[in-house]
Amino acid sequence: MTVLVTGASGFLGQAVATAVASRGEEVRTLQRRPSGVTGADDRRGSVTDAAAVARALDGVDTVIHLAAKVSLAGDPRDFRRVNVDGTRALLDAAARAGVTRFVHVSSPSVAHTGAALAGVGAEPASPRHARGEYARTKAEAELIALSADTAGFGVLAIRPHLVWGPGDPQLVARIVARAEAGRLPLIGGGAALVDSTYIDNAVTAIIAGADRMSTAHGRPYIVTNGEPRPVGELIARMCRAAGVSPPSWSVPAWLARGVGGVVERVWAVRPGADEPPMTRFLAEQLSTAHWFDLRETRAALDWSPEVTLEEGFARLAAAA
Repeated sequence: MTVLVTGASGFLGQAVATAVASRGEEVRTLQRRPSGVTGADDRRGSVTDAAAVARALDGVDTVIHLAAKVSLAGDPRDFRRVNVDGTRALLDAAARAGVTRFVHVSSPSVAHTGAALAGVGAEPASPRHARGEYARTKAEAELIALSADTAGFGVLAIRPHLVWGPGDPQLVARIVARAEAGRLPLIGGGAALVDSTYIDNAVTAIIAGADRMSTAHGRPYIVTNGEPRPVGELIARMCRAAGVSPPSWSVPAWLARGVGGVVERVWAVRPGADEPPMTRFLAEQLSTAHWFDLRETRAALDWSPEVTLEEGFARLAAAA
């Protein structure tokens, strides 16, 4: 078995590629930087480069597609080029190369319209209603991927929500850095109930998607720990694991959304070096409920989260 993992230099992609390699399967990776995965056959390039994609797919049986432009802001053309056009090109090339299994890693944000998501399953992706360029283009990419599903070319989508763990350079690192600098308010008091996913659970779900492709193909599946908590509690636990005081001040949700809209307009003209401090999408994510029903995922993938939140936070603290 030869498995191609795209985006393997990222936090989740590297963990997936490492886990696949540990099963004794041949792992090939495709990304612009070295993956850092021991034993992997690294192929440097982008999913937008047809020649690089064709070379990477030669002899591959399974594709796990994680490469994406992930950001709260940026040029809409960049999101479309990577997330939509890159996914379409990879799918087409994979089908031509004889790949039989294609796991598309998506996001619950593809079905988020700004209102709370409470106890729902994998709602239909909606490019029209999704919030922000990342979510809109990921929604379109998921629809393209699932439409390519056939009996001989199985495709499914995995939507892990808020993946975190030791070494996370995105969610955990940014929360901790902003809290330490006193620039991290709670939105609406941090009361919104949200799901999150410890990194190991996201990895096993993605691999389970490939393993169960013959019966689970053609559908999206939500993946979380199945332990919703107030967002303020999750932020506080991440901060304390790093030895940083959690945020103690709050702003109303309506104000955060308004500020986020202003920041977006400023960022479009004069983008900063890092992520914007607030956007409308981020304000909505931090102030509305996002927790999900995992019954379909558990049954279809024969999967359950193995690492609890409590164990995850203990591992996070131990690694700090």
